[in-house]
Amino acid sequence: MKKRLNITIEENLLDKVKTYAVQNDTSVSSLVEEHFEALVKPKPKLKNGMTLVEYMKSLPKFDIPENYDYKEEYYKAKAKKMGYEDLL
Repeated sequence: MKKRLNITIEENLLDKVKTYAVQNDTSVSSLVEEHFEALVKPKPKLKNGMTLVEYMKSLPKFDIPENYDYKEEYYKAKAKKMGYEDLL
């Protein structure tokens, strides 16, 4: 069962939202409902109930030398993979 909701927003924002809704063949109500659904959707958890941010922070850190040439290492790895490492 759907219920009515009254909200107040700036007029110029409402005009932009209405234009967006028309361009995307939807309604403002549908946009609002989809947004609210995304807000209340449970966030996926990793092992031990960690969020992705917590997991990334828990990963080991390693030092990369200042003069490390990413581009050179990339092309070396590509050449090795394709069997052209003796051409380097």
